[in-house]
Amino acid sequence: MEIVLIKDFQDLGKAMDVLTVKDGYARNFLIPAGVAVPATEGNKKKVAEAKRIAELGEEKKLKEARQRARKIEQIPCTIPVKVGEEDRIFGSVTAQEIADFLQKEGFAIDKNNIELEEPIKQLGVYTVTIVLHKDVAAKLKVWVVKEEQK
Repeated sequence: MEIVLIKDFQDLGKAMDVLTVKDGYARNFLIPAGVAVPATEGNKKKVAEAKRIAELGEEKKLKEARQRARKIEQIPCTIPVKVGEEDRIFGSVTAQEIADFLQKEGFAIDKNNIELEEPIKQLGVYTVTIVLHKDVAAKLKVWVVKEEQK
């Protein structure tokens, strides 16, 4: 029997997949559980339309992510830190501090999307990768500088 999955189901496939399964499995489990519907012409058309809309939405997200990446890469990111003797930083610069800086610049970036192998513990210039989309990442230059003393 041909079915259309309504939602992702382990070992079978993802939502909107059209599959052929045994009649009993479809009638006794998948359809009553709300995981699938019979693959009628109407359901197949609905799935095709939903896939088309999803693809358009994904293209739009990808385009927006590329634009955001270009804008982020042009931002001069300078993070002032307190230092002690021999210019040693008190603490470290973390992904959260970079996310806070980007928030002030108008970019809502989750700290988990900022790829830091380890927190920055020295003054200098660092290149940080920010994942904006599964296919788009921005490279942000971060300048860690000594905080001006008053």
